[in-house]
Amino acid sequence: MLVTGPTGSGKTTTLYAALSTLNKPDVKIITAEDPVEYHISGINQVQVSPKIGLTFARILRSMLRAAPNIILVGEIRDVETAEVAIQAALTGHLVFSTLHTNDAPSALTRLIDMGVQPFLAATAIQGVLAQRLVRRLCNECAQEYSPDPAEVRLLGLKPEDVGGRPFRRARGCRACDALGYRGRVGLFELFEMDSDLRDLTFRSESLESIRTTALRSGRLRPLVTDGARKVMEGITTVTEVLRVCRAVESGDQEDRT
Repeated sequence: MLVTGPTGSGKTTTLYAALSTLNKPDVKIITAEDPVEYHISGINQVQVSPKIGLTFARILRSMLRAAPNIILVGEIRDVETAEVAIQAALTGHLVFSTLHTNDAPSALTRLIDMGVQPFLAATAIQGVLAQRLVRRLCNECAQEYSPDPAEVRLLGLKPEDVGGRPFRRARGCRACDALGYRGRVGLFELFEMDSDLRDLTFRSESLESIRTTALRSGRLRPLVTDGARKVMEGITTVTEVLRVCRAVESGDQEDRT
C-alpha cells in the first residue's frame, strides 16, 4: 500500500494512523524511517543512517529475517529499496510506504520508471492513496450561501447532486484571527488494483490508459470527488478544493510534456 503526495501533505500522519489501528499484541510491526517522526509503543522503529550503512534497503532485508507481519518503509527513493519492498509484499508481508508522485495512478508508472519490472509492480501493489491538505472552515463564522452553477460544475457535480443544499464560505472572526479557517483536513484519492489494471501495468500501458480504465471501473475515486463531498458537508470551501485539484492537473500536464 503506497501513500503519495508532495512534502507536507500528511503522508506520514496517514501511515501512522494506519499502523496505530493495526497495532495489536499479536502483530509484529517493524519500520524503517528517516527520521522517526512519531514513537508508538509496541512497534519496532529503526532510524535510517546512511553514514553507517543503514539504508532503507539494508534495514528492510534485516527486517525480513525477524518475520514481521507488517512493514513500513518511510520512503521509496531508489530501485533497490523498491525491489526489496516488493519482494517483501510478494512473500506475504503487508508493506506500507510513501512515494513522491502527483496522483495515485502515477505511482505505478513511477516505479517502472525507477527500474522496477512491470510484472512486479502489477503483482505487488494492492492500492495507492494520494492526498492533499486543505484548510478547514471555522465553525464560528462560516457563512452559508447558494452555490453558483459554475462552482457546482467545477466540483464535478450536477445540480441534482447538490439538491439545493447550501455551501459554506470563509468570513473571519476573532476565533480564527479573521482568517475564516481553523485547522486542516485531508482530501484523499484512492486507487485500487484489479485484474484489468494489473494487466495494463504488466503491459506497461500509458498512465492515461490506466487512469481512464480505473475511473471507468470505479477503482479510482479522484481527489475532486472527496473534495466535493467535504464541500457539501460544510467542512471546507470550493476555493480550497480547486486550489489543490488544479495543482494536480497542472502537474499531470507537466508529466505529459
